Amino acid sequence: MQYNITKAVPEKQRSACIVLGVFEGRKLTTAAKRVDESTGGNLSKVLRDGDIEGKPGQTLLLHGLSGIATERALLVGCGPQGGIADSTFRKIVASAIGALGGTGAKDAVVYLSEDVTTRNQYWAIRQIVEQSYDALYRFDQLKSEDNSTPRKLKKIALGVSKATDIAASKQAVREGVAIGNGVTLARDLGNMPGNVCTPTYLAERAKALSKSSSSFKVRVLGEADMKRLRMEALLSVARGSREKAKLIALEYKGAAKSRKPIVLVGKGVTFDSGGISIKPAAAMDEMKFDMCGAASVLGTLRAVVELKLPLNVTGIIPATENLPGGEASKPGDIVTSMSGQTVEVLNTDAEGRLILSDALTYSSRFKPDVVIDIATLTGACVVALGGQASGLFTNDETLGDELIEAGRYTSDRAWRLPLWEEYQEDLKSNFADIANVGGREAGAITAACFLSRFTKEYCWAHMDIAGTAWKTGKLKGATGRPVPLLTQYLINRATPKDATR
Repeated sequence: MQYNITKAVPEKQRSACIVLGVFEGRKLTTAAKRVDESTGGNLSKVLRDGDIEGKPGQTLLLHGLSGIATERALLVGCGPQGGIADSTFRKIVASAIGALGGTGAKDAVVYLSEDVTTRNQYWAIRQIVEQSYDALYRFDQLKSEDNSTPRKLKKIALGVSKATDIAASKQAVREGVAIGNGVTLARDLGNMPGNVCTPTYLAERAKALSKSSSSFKVRVLGEADMKRLRMEALLSVARGSREKAKLIALEYKGAAKSRKPIVLVGKGVTFDSGGISIKPAAAMDEMKFDMCGAASVLGTLRAVVELKLPLNVTGIIPATENLPGGEASKPGDIVTSMSGQTVEVLNTDAEGRLILSDALTYSSRFKPDVVIDIATLTGACVVALGGQASGLFTNDETLGDELIEAGRYTSDRAWRLPLWEEYQEDLKSNFADIANVGGREAGAITAACFLSRFTKEYCWAHMDIAGTAWKTGKLKGATGRPVPLLTQYLINRATPKDATR
């Protein structure tokens, strides 16, 4: 898809379709009023006839309107004038793009970035671009036959009314495209089955990504390397599988070498059966999504490279399968982590925190500014927050506030949960320094408390994305979250405080 900005007035746009807004109460947006005047009141007549009320997401396609240069006009319901939520705006855009994709239009001009939302135009344009990626996404790479109707829509232009808005709007498009590409990569990786997306496959995709920029390099550690580093916690998870574990380290250098990197650590369990503590069969296929933390790191780094952000960003991905086998870890085993701390493995299905513990210890050698780990870690977080927000834990108030704000701006929200010292009591072990699980209560918190034992040397945040990384049921599939949040956090770190956004 190609995106661009246009200042041409709506009634003179030459395109296959023009997208215009209608508020509740059958009121036209500013752009729609201009088109209405040029057509001799045709849009007003349609509204009087009651064909569209203006409720959020309603669409109505009109053909053959006289007085304008475009072939079609798509009217989109925008809800109450001057008072819609960010999520409603996203719904409006998704509905519009979905309707466009179902037409024969090869290109379209969208006039929804002004009037419709109380946010500024920069935000609205970026959301339109990002939502178009989401609405048009398909994962059909592994189907033997493509039974879907070929999509004709190839170009989307975003209409603005002021010449002074063009430069900022183009930057909004650039950011939206980069985030859209990053989300798409994360979704594609998450949707790949476990027999394709193995630890080796993730390493190969990381190497391919590194070729996109001379500022990017990748190092892949094998099991022999990890043994030398004494990553027994990570290797204990891999023992039940014939697939060899990998530790993937990606370094993007967009700033001076002296500038400390932001380190992103992504859980990469490419299939999680639970190991000896095996999961129930129902919905176990969804455990191919247990590498979505790793996918989000790769997706975010793709966006960073595309935007050429003036930052140093490092990605660390511990990648393995978790399967039962003759050499698999058993409940009651004790392993020594890279940090030297011993861990009693009470439940082999709590494997994510084991591989992350060694990856977080490894992160300290990069002398990081901050470390953020991203993991589909606990079902408890799904129970607590559902699919609306990722769980956020941190040992630094400023970092927590920055991540929350980035999520709020992108509608890829996170919610802060506590890391009080009292919760650490649940991880006591009679036989080792720490147990890998606590009791039934506060499972997401005790998991984060476990990780905190390995992050005392630096500023750290943990994001539990078990509820947000994929959808179940009819819409089953990876979401690409939290690539928008992470990318926005990095954009904010790279952007002067007074920049227009």
